[in-house]
Amino acid sequence: MGSAQVVLLDDDANEIGTALKSEVHHESTPLHLAFSCHLRNDAGQWLLTRRSLTKQTWPGVWTNAFCGHPRPGESFEDAIERHADLELGIRVQDVTPALPDFRYRAVDASGTVENEVCPVFFARAAMEPRQNPAEVMETAWISTEDLDAALASAPWAFSPWLVLQHSTLRESARGAVG
Repeated sequence: MGSAQVVLLDDDANEIGTALKSEVHHESTPLHLAFSCHLRNDAGQWLLTRRSLTKQTWPGVWTNAFCGHPRPGESFEDAIERHADLELGIRVQDVTPALPDFRYRAVDASGTVENEVCPVFFARAAMEPRQNPAEVMETAWISTEDLDAALASAPWAFSPWLVLQHSTLRESARGAVG
């Protein structure tokens, strides 16, 4: 894990190099490539995960199913499959882009910065998760209505990227209906 590489990006999201993942997240994190994946089950519920207390950023907060960094030259689909297995011990199906241009910057309580171009994907869980305790301490399936209510009442309990992604996804859905 210590030798994993992330893809560095310029302000226009062009690849400009790589860096060790273990050395890229700090108080002045350079812009780099990541992804977020939201999983649904056959009942239409969303999988939320609570980040392990050993995570460098936002330990113990609830977030979307999983996130990660594609390796240099790795497709998003391959990275999603790899992280689904690593973090949740599952296979995913029907991976589709949801927010291909999502980008955010956030600073956690320790001062560590997340600075990512982070395309967002939806997928379907092909089985029940078996969390890797180094990555995930809890999981919960939740309805859209309950997720809306939780994010509205306690956004601080969730990762900033989930709050931003959910808001953008909900606005997109309203615009499509409107």
